[in-house]
Amino acid sequence: KAAKGSIKELRVVCELDATKAQLISTIENIADYNSWVYSNKKSTILKMITPQNIIYYTQSHLPWPIKDRDLIIELNITPTSEVLNIEAKSLPDYLPKENDYIRVPYSLAQWKVTQAPNNKLKVDYSFSVDPGGSIPSWIVNATLTIGPYNSFVKLKEILKAQKQPVIN
Repeated sequence: KAAKGSIKELRVVCELDATKAQLISTIENIADYNSWVYSNKKSTILKMITPQNIIYYTQSHLPWPIKDRDLIIELNITPTSEVLNIEAKSLPDYLPKENDYIRVPYSLAQWKVTQAPNNKLKVDYSFSVDPGGSIPSWIVNATLTIGPYNSFVKLKEILKAQKQPVIN
C-alpha cells in the first residue's frame, strides 16, 4: 500500500504564454477539465464558496489493471499584485465513497505564478499524492510525472489558442 512517506513530490517549473486572468479563468472552468487535465473523466462543481474558492468532484480514468480514482478537491485561487497562488487540496471525506472508484485519500497541488518577461507567466507547480488502494509506490512514483507533464502541454495549447486573434 502506498503510504504518504513513500510518495514523491513532483515539481514543474515552466512558462505559459498567457495573462494571469486567462490562467485563472481556465482553472476556474472546472467543467472543461476534460480538455486538458490528464486522465480526467468528469469534473463537477459541488459548492462555489466564491468564484475563486470552489469545491469540486472529479473522476480519473487510470490504465488497467489499476482501478479508477475519484477525488473531492478544494480549489483556492489567491491573486496578489506580485504572485498568483493556486492551491488544490483533497477533501476525501466531503462525500460518501463511490463503489466504482477508489477515493484518493491525499493530494495537494500548489501553483506559484509570477509575471515573466514578454507577457509570459512563470509557473512553479508542486504536486504530491497518495492515490489510495494498493498500487505499489514504485508504480506511482514511476508514473507521477506523466499526468502533470501532459496536463501542462495541453494547458499551454489552450492558453496559446486563447491569445490568437480571431480572423473572419
